[in-house]
Amino acid sequence: MARSIMVIGLGRFGTSVAHTLFQMGYDVLAIDTDEKAVQANLGSVTYSVQGDATNEAILRELGAANFDAAIVAVGSDMQASLMTSVLLATLGVPLIVARAENQLHGDTLLRIGVHKIIYPEHEMGEFLAHSLFNRDILEYMDLTPDFGLSKLRIADSLENFSLRMAGLGGGARDKYGMAVIAIRRGKDVTLAPDEDEVLRKGDILVVAARNEQLDRWYSLNPDSTNGAE
Repeated sequence: MARSIMVIGLGRFGTSVAHTLFQMGYDVLAIDTDEKAVQANLGSVTYSVQGDATNEAILRELGAANFDAAIVAVGSDMQASLMTSVLLATLGVPLIVARAENQLHGDTLLRIGVHKIIYPEHEMGEFLAHSLFNRDILEYMDLTPDFGLSKLRIADSLENFSLRMAGLGGGARDKYGMAVIAIRRGKDVTLAPDEDEVLRKGDILVVAARNEQLDRWYSLNPDSTNGAE
């Protein structure tokens, strides 16, 4: 049976989350006070409903307590974000995820019962900082201030090279010092690829590396494809 998720707030962030979850096979109830936003999402989620999630009666009527998770994607309206989160916690929703505008907002949400905090603007700023001069970095997630996971589009010059030949496999990792965790080729993913795996045009590498190692990758592969997926 598909898990049910309530997404509250249909701005750009909330809409993106709701659509992705629906495409992944979840039952998604999307809620917003704006009728136009609700109408725009009909057919892209399981249910799209106009309502005020700061009203406990409405959340009870929608059966919020029966959902497996709730995502509070409300933007800059901190009061609405906090009130909605408090009500969801009071109703006993087992997993509550909320968007926060800053650290104070996030800390407050945690204190009132939210289980996980998302900082979209911070994460986008972090990605921009790491990808500004490294055009082949498509996504970035930091693990420490100077070390993280990156999704890279391979340079055209590496097409038909094995990972070993490209200096990315086995004992030949010294060239870049990066660990290749996976290769995505279309819809297929190869985890912990062998060093003899041959790279093809359009391949995406998921690598673990320090910032200076990513900089070196870009400097030695200047013909990397520019642009996002």
